[in-house]
Amino acid sequence: MIQDIAAALLEAGAVRLSPEKPFTWASGLKSPIYCDNRQLLGFPAARSEIAAALSDSILAGDTRPSLIAGASTAGIPWASLAADRLGLPLAYVRPQPKSHGMGRRVEGPSADKHSVVLIEDLISTGGSSIKCAEALRDEGAGALEILALFTYELPRAEAAFAEAGIRWRALATFSDLVNKAVETGAITRAAQESLAVWRRDPEGWSGSL
Repeated sequence: MIQDIAAALLEAGAVRLSPEKPFTWASGLKSPIYCDNRQLLGFPAARSEIAAALSDSILAGDTRPSLIAGASTAGIPWASLAADRLGLPLAYVRPQPKSHGMGRRVEGPSADKHSVVLIEDLISTGGSSIKCAEALRDEGAGALEILALFTYELPRAEAAFAEAGIRWRALATFSDLVNKAVETGAITRAAQESLAVWRRDPEGWSGSL
């Protein structure tokens, strides 16, 4: 299933790999990978496959959720699909409070006393995901876990989640995706090596260009 998810990401153009002509992130960091999982919403078969994978992963996990939450904004449609399949309440969470109205961070049912699985579309450095998880904790959530469609597997994210004491996992990883890209001939072995260097040290890779 994980390899199928990685293939779906590549086929939908949701994740693009370009070590020779790197992308520039909003932070200014140069990256050989660009991820926009919202592209998957336009592919009904892939969308259904991922919704099923999310639901199956939640049922197989250690957390027995009584609430599904979606991280604003890209995690919300995936959380909606998973909550519908599982017959569970749905909320969505902002990393920052609203600047008007009641200034809420969690919309929908209160997380108080709920076991929550927070759905993210992407884990990069983990910063916004942790802020959303903290908003759920502040509302009184009990057991809490983050489930993402995809992770870049950056060491910075691993360290940030460990420091925050937040459990997390992903349907597909950077390594899964690169292996699938090599298998299908989308990238060369040399490009695979460059991508591996970036994952270990994205700042150093970017600075060397």
